Amino acid sequence: MNQQQHLIDQYATHTRREFLNTTASGLGMAALGAMLTQDGLMNPAGAEEVGDVVNPLAPRDAHFDPEAKACIFIFMAGAPSHIDLFDPKPVLKERHGQPLPESMLEKVRFAFIKKDKALLQGSPFEFQKHGECGMELSELLPHMGSVADDLLLVRSLHSEQFNHHPGQLMMQCGRGTFGLPTMGSWLTYGLGSESQNLPGYVVLNSGRGSSGGATLWQSGFLPSTYAGVLFRNQGEPVLNLSNPSGIPPQLQREGLDVLRNVNQQRFSEVRDPEIAARIASYELAYRMQTAAPELIDLSSESKDTVEAYGLNRKESENFSGRGKKGNTYESFARNCLLARRMVERGVRFINIIYASWDHHSNIPNELPYNAGCVDQPIAALIKDLKERGLLDSTMVVWGTEFGRTPLGENRSGKKEVGTGRDHHPYSFSMAMAGGGLKGGQVYGATDEIGWNVTENPVHINDLHATMLNRFGMDHLKLTHRFQGRDYRLTDVGGKVIKDWIA
Repeated sequence: MNQQQHLIDQYATHTRREFLNTTASGLGMAALGAMLTQDGLMNPAGAEEVGDVVNPLAPRDAHFDPEAKACIFIFMAGAPSHIDLFDPKPVLKERHGQPLPESMLEKVRFAFIKKDKALLQGSPFEFQKHGECGMELSELLPHMGSVADDLLLVRSLHSEQFNHHPGQLMMQCGRGTFGLPTMGSWLTYGLGSESQNLPGYVVLNSGRGSSGGATLWQSGFLPSTYAGVLFRNQGEPVLNLSNPSGIPPQLQREGLDVLRNVNQQRFSEVRDPEIAARIASYELAYRMQTAAPELIDLSSESKDTVEAYGLNRKESENFSGRGKKGNTYESFARNCLLARRMVERGVRFINIIYASWDHHSNIPNELPYNAGCVDQPIAALIKDLKERGLLDSTMVVWGTEFGRTPLGENRSGKKEVGTGRDHHPYSFSMAMAGGGLKGGQVYGATDEIGWNVTENPVHINDLHATMLNRFGMDHLKLTHRFQGRDYRLTDVGGKVIKDWIA
């Protein structure tokens, strides 16, 4: 696969003249030039240049014609209960309080449940049918029900990871391992960004913050320019973006020019992609000083739009559950509206992270709060994108790391049905819309209690392969050589699910 990376590493310590002297023929140089161009280190026709260095985020051609141009991945960190939100199980309700056969529990790992006294727990919430497709959703998601005909509801995901941080890395990076690029990094690496004044990959946080932290928007072994940029909810959108007091713009520009020239000279000697990333980052930060404040200024949005997203909703001041930190309802709604504004400005990948859904207890009180926080803004986002003609080219994803057990959690070991659920990687649900996906359908199924997948299993690598497909990317060809082997987002697995494609 990526021979250019191997060649770059091999000759990184040589000067340009030394490298020319060791090349056997002009044909070899032409071949190497083509490979360096593919890696974004030499100038392809029409690419944006910064001096003699190509902007690493300059837009690139896909492998084939894409449907999607941008992705808003709304990550519900902590793992919402699929049984209480997306996957109705009337039989589980009927068997509430009953034990499972020992044979089903023999080889199962739990984070906290005590197997010998574990009992089934039916959902306390009712499900209702929505849209022409008749999609069943929890009563906690009425607004999402209003866009059911735009949703692809997948009920058959599964994962190998049953603890939060590895599970979150698996969903974001394709494997539950540190040091790997996230899907946002892979997309911007493969396609660049159409935004001139904002990062190609932006992260927005609400709630308590995920256990995975910044590892969920890392660039891993890819150049750092492909890492996610965290935007704050208050004050400056990015720390240290504004000039210090007393520094005029002209002086800053002159300083950046000197720094760019020094970096360009070093890049011409070693062709290190991190130097190209550094140059591009400084220039982008300079342009963002104007673009970022304009982005977060919502004064141009209509009153109807602000109300549709629910920025002014009231939330319980006395609630102190897992999903609350500050004015969480306003924060999450604002992030959804900002995501739409970023799509309009050419940002490739927006990751909205909301935590926490880790409901080991108190589901009857805490799950309604969390669902109430996200239900209206997500539905408004889908409707808003659709009204503006952007939904067909924007993929919206509700995602998480795994599901929750049909068993009530009994961490104390008491033989009684608990009010929470433990981690459950064997089956869980996700919802998607737009971006070339076929809406108004439910894909896959689980057994009568929501334990195992029984129809159309979907591995996380399959999810990623299909997402990349909608962006015109062949997941087998989007690769990067690192430490002697070729890596990809889907690692060694993954298949495109054709039933999802519109």
